[in-house]
Amino acid sequence: MSNNSSNFSKLPFEAEWSTIPKATTVDGGTSIKLVNKDEEDAAFFRNIEKAGIYLNGPQIDAVRHVNGPCLTLAGAGTGKTTVLVCRTGYLMTVKNIQPNNILLVTFTRKAAEEMKERIAKLPTMNGSKAKAIQASTFHSLFLMLLRGQKYTQEIIGNERYKQIILKQIQRQMNINDPFDAETLLSTLSYYKLNKIELAVQPNDSRTEKQIKRILLQYEEWKRKNHKLDFDDILCEAYLLLKGNPSLLQSLQNRFSYVMVDEFQDTNFLQYELVKMIAGHKNLFVVGDDDQTIYSFNGARNEFILDFDTHYKDAKVITLVANYRSNPYIIGLGNEVISKNKSRRKKELSATYEGGFQPLYSRPATADEEADWIIKEIEQLHNDGYAYQDIAILHRTASSSRAIFEQLILKEMPFNPYNQKETLFYENWMIKPVVDYLRLVIVPRNFTAIESILPSMFINREKGMAHILNKEEEEGRKKYPLIHLTTIPSLKPFQVKSIKERLKFLKDLQKETPEVAIKKIRRFFYHKYMEAEESNLVTEQKEMINEMLNELEGSAKRFDSIASFINFIDEMKLKVQEVYQQSNQKKDAISLMTIHRSKGLEFKAVFVIGAIEGNLPHASALKADSLEDKVYAKADKNNKVTQAVEEERRLAYVAITRAKERLYISSPGFYQGDKRESSRFIANLFKKPAVRPDKNKEKKVLGQKVKAWICSSDNCIAWQRFESKEKGKEKQCPLCKEKMILGEKDL
Repeated sequence: MSNNSSNFSKLPFEAEWSTIPKATTVDGGTSIKLVNKDEEDAAFFRNIEKAGIYLNGPQIDAVRHVNGPCLTLAGAGTGKTTVLVCRTGYLMTVKNIQPNNILLVTFTRKAAEEMKERIAKLPTMNGSKAKAIQASTFHSLFLMLLRGQKYTQEIIGNERYKQIILKQIQRQMNINDPFDAETLLSTLSYYKLNKIELAVQPNDSRTEKQIKRILLQYEEWKRKNHKLDFDDILCEAYLLLKGNPSLLQSLQNRFSYVMVDEFQDTNFLQYELVKMIAGHKNLFVVGDDDQTIYSFNGARNEFILDFDTHYKDAKVITLVANYRSNPYIIGLGNEVISKNKSRRKKELSATYEGGFQPLYSRPATADEEADWIIKEIEQLHNDGYAYQDIAILHRTASSSRAIFEQLILKEMPFNPYNQKETLFYENWMIKPVVDYLRLVIVPRNFTAIESILPSMFINREKGMAHILNKEEEEGRKKYPLIHLTTIPSLKPFQVKSIKERLKFLKDLQKETPEVAIKKIRRFFYHKYMEAEESNLVTEQKEMINEMLNELEGSAKRFDSIASFINFIDEMKLKVQEVYQQSNQKKDAISLMTIHRSKGLEFKAVFVIGAIEGNLPHASALKADSLEDKVYAKADKNNKVTQAVEEERRLAYVAITRAKERLYISSPGFYQGDKRESSRFIANLFKKPAVRPDKNKEKKVLGQKVKAWICSSDNCIAWQRFESKEKGKEKQCPLCKEKMILGEKDL
């Protein structure tokens, strides 16, 4: 298969020059050459070589490190798990450390189990030795500690359940303008994971007082009902160890060697707990500050940045040999992440030459983007790629709507890892709007009526009971909603509002679905969504607006409300089939958020929605004004810098998931607005004021280049002409008008 595609090119749409990033290729040798046969630990390395494990120089240094603090910076694809596994084996076989004296902390149960399995497969090791190692997540480790100290509280693991409790608390407190439960939980989690006392939080404003009261009531509810949530496990463990020196001493004596995986994901409380247990300073941490992408869960990259400041005698080892990706993918990742200021400087190297260059596309819309990607996947599959070799990565749930639909319609096998809730149109923010459209077509759709009642500020259960009773007493009405006007407790203005809503529904019959949705949003839905939470400007509100914009973008494809609703119903049926078969799909495309993809790798990766407002996300660009966008060390008046750096790390993570082929797509229009390509990519191809040539001479800009230029007077699109291209005209990817060959003055 060629490195070019009809819809993808070697340079981004806005590229001003054609320098292609490429990583250097390094071959520093392996343990075969680096570990002399006369060295005391040579037998260990010879044994793991027989098992197919060949460590490079920095990896050997990390494995050999025994006593004292050590930070191993493990860039993407540099073999961090191999280092952790081999160091564990080294401690046990070379240094005779007992397995029950080793603590290995990971962030997922799956990672802990995989680590044990790999340790057990090392030469001279066995299952019983590996089982004796304490390899577990932070929460399971400290829950085990609490249970051992007779803590019997039930653990609340269901986020939805916690949100329901918070809503009930607000109703009991007679808060007429309730706060979003998800935002409240995020705020509480931030306080707990950063050891900030809730009781001493400021309560100068009415909003601050209400939030404080709600959260204190929630904490009291948990105490009375003998419950803990996941954050409480860490908080209680911290208080227990602080107040019980002998218990802490026994932990330190048992776990004489402590290792932490994915150290960049550690929050403040987790770090404090680790430091307490590793009081002997035999602390070995592995991570990559360039992959700190979970700040919303409290992750703080300064623990890596400041590690050798806190531990003055710490050894710092950097792994830079990337065994995953080709030099062009690594080179692009290096260029992207190098623009961050808050990081440990490192540049990954490739371990082999050759490979495909990353490809870029500039489709007009998200739906065209999806169409182009499907065609490219079909070509990849024809060329021998299995579906399971391919991943499509997106920034947010709404940005996957178009590709999700195309995968369903084309009946391509895929695993929708991040679609576990429902189809886009069934999302709790979207469904009421869709149900208003259903009532335009079928006014007696009682399921839709029940769905929209809360948006009319009428209790769902009471409202439906009243409608059904009146239907039985008075007979069928063409518009059953009219029965609501006879609810005894309603005030005159509420009756008037119901009648206006009925007239509004009738008037929508002549509108297109896009216009109908715009009117629903403008006339009452935004007001309803605002009433669902406080007047604070939050990331949650930004997400709601984004979801509704995506709904409009989807509806724009249809001429009538009926055709749009038919499409949604068809999608619902097909999605049900997908979920029924999902457990049987082994050879399937992975569709997931970038966050979900961290730690994974695929032969071919498509990064969609690489545009301003999506990657970087609008919530990052507006971080200064979002009340719930919190960064531990950020200036309260300048959170944008940290937020955008985290978005750049997200882009870096997405890029470095690809092994062989990488596609980056940047729709020209998104959710109704024209969008620029992501700065993370586009800025790499901006021409500097002076550019060196191969002879290191300086060339002044201003030359003309051959280019495709859009013929429309209202469009400024142009593309460099590639020498391999054929034909005298092509279609503009933005406005769809004809492009003609000409010259562009740089």
